[in-house]
Amino acid sequence: MYTHILFPTDGSDPAESVLEYALQIASEHEATIHVLNVADTGRDSLTTIRGKVIDVLEEEGQEIVDEAAQRARARDVAVVSEVLQGDPYRTIVDYSEQSDIDCIVMPTHGRRGIQRFLLGSVTERVINTAAVPVIAVNPDRDRPLAYPSQRVLVPTDGSRGAELALTEGIDVARATGATLHLLHVVETGNLGPDARSALKENELTGRANEIMAEAAETVEEASVEAVTSVIEHGEPSNVIRNYIDENEIELAILGTHGQTDFSRYVMGGVSAKLVRTSPVPVMWVREPGSDVTPDS
Repeated sequence: MYTHILFPTDGSDPAESVLEYALQIASEHEATIHVLNVADTGRDSLTTIRGKVIDVLEEEGQEIVDEAAQRARARDVAVVSEVLQGDPYRTIVDYSEQSDIDCIVMPTHGRRGIQRFLLGSVTERVINTAAVPVIAVNPDRDRPLAYPSQRVLVPTDGSRGAELALTEGIDVARATGATLHLLHVVETGNLGPDARSALKENELTGRANEIMAEAAETVEEASVEAVTSVIEHGEPSNVIRNYIDENEIELAILGTHGQTDFSRYVMGGVSAKLVRTSPVPVMWVREPGSDVTPDS
């Protein structure tokens, strides 16, 4: 399923804890893991004594990737290590394209909690621009990480982004034997008590049934037998988190764009809440051509 997996790292404790998960994925799929450290040479603080600072950053980066590569080899995982200069998120995305990466695994934050992989900075930008799935892992989770996952959740809203997430979920389920959980959330938080709101809720519920039937048909055609389909009502991010907890989900897969009220998967909305608070890794699958251009 995956042949080349990219693991960007800054050598922090959060990143190191996520490395183990990346190695589990690589080992399961007999993939090569690419360990990348980016010497951030775009910061204003490097304008003075620039050469010496860059040399130090690259030396530190080499130590970081060498240590990670050693851990990979100890698990008999093929590894490629690289230290590059540049803007972190752009360098990560460019490397993924140039190296035929199939999947990127990275923490939601890294060194000192705010310096390198802060959500809203590098991880968010990679999710918004990478052409391959990105698995964002919260290093502050309470649960141990486990791959291959036995229970995989795909929230769906019938959008193109959700279709791509479902395709990825089907591939994961077929490759690992996981049970696939399909979830649609009818967002009722903005509905009032009047008759018009009742009619609106009925319309949303009817559409939810159509969406779930279409998703279930797609899964059936893919010959995935272990499937659970659920329609819930409420605020999407809360419903998804609760479903993850109550059903012992180990991996969630979502599209980053959609069309219905539920699918506000642009950063700052439902997706940002999920990435920050999810107790399990979240794989983001971006709809081609749906770039959200980050600020430089």
